[in-house]
Amino acid sequence: MSNVVPVVKRLQQVWPETRIVWVTGKAEHSLLKGLSGVEFIVYDKASGFKGMKAIWKQLADTRFDLMLHLQAALRASVLSVGIKAEVKLGFDKARAKDWQWLFTNERIVPREKGHVVEGFYDFLDTLGIAPEMPSDLEWQLPVSDEALAEAKQKCPCDRYVVISPCSSQRARNFRNWTLDGYVEVVEYLYREYGIKAVITGGNRDIEHYYAKEIMERATTPVLNLVAQTSLQGLVALIQRASLVIAPDSGPVHFANAVDTPVIGLFATSNVLRTGPYKWQQWVVNRYPDAAKTYMNKSVDQLSWGERVRHPHAMELIETQDVISQIDRLMAEYQAKGS
Repeated sequence: MSNVVPVVKRLQQVWPETRIVWVTGKAEHSLLKGLSGVEFIVYDKASGFKGMKAIWKQLADTRFDLMLHLQAALRASVLSVGIKAEVKLGFDKARAKDWQWLFTNERIVPREKGHVVEGFYDFLDTLGIAPEMPSDLEWQLPVSDEALAEAKQKCPCDRYVVISPCSSQRARNFRNWTLDGYVEVVEYLYREYGIKAVITGGNRDIEHYYAKEIMERATTPVLNLVAQTSLQGLVALIQRASLVIAPDSGPVHFANAVDTPVIGLFATSNVLRTGPYKWQQWVVNRYPDAAKTYMNKSVDQLSWGERVRHPHAMELIETQDVISQIDRLMAEYQAKGS
């Protein structure tokens, strides 16, 4: 949802008197709360259809001029049924997953092979208020004083790298890099640049396992903050970091949204579609190699955004690939005096 923030910012610039109501999930709200000029209605996915009916009742006397259907998922489409709007604008049919086109009466302009961020911005293009993608998209993800205080209390050091080693848990979702690779990178950053590693993540067993193994194997200092921060606290931690290293997951987009340098680790998903939008040049991109090795196809032969679902695909990323990107990024920022 952090990638939708530039759309909201643009709407506020062009239509400053417009009331903006954002229906979102609990986790997403904990990330977005504090975004100025936005009314949030929170849907608890665990509440199911009962929760949807409660929102419909809450909005029973409201009829919107426009609804932007920005989430192409069946649950979101069902929820949209009970929201009254003159125009329900959704994705073009090629991008409208889970039959979203059945729940909208207008569709955005088509785009072939675009980034997820560009897909959201196409809503503005269709509305005639942003015909071209700007080079300086405005994110400004809200970070509260409480979140900053939490981050400083959990990690008082000045220079550190946030490493979020695990991606989200989904079926055949092979996006996690190797433990050996992370350990070598952790040691290299501390040895060459004096940057301490901070490991973050959720409360799943695999995330605790990764953190424990990295701490035990590394010969340099490591701070384990897995399952020890709020979501906004994590964003604040990322905002204060010198660097973020993570696979295709939320933290790479959080870093993008608070303008922290990020090295994404990609082999099973297409960087040009889901990579950190402002930091794509720093991604370690082994997606083409994975497509060739495990699917015997070039990227051009795959459908746009198709994943390489092989458990060994991320092993194509070598430690030296990551170290080379670290050195390039550090050299550039030292040259800028950052």
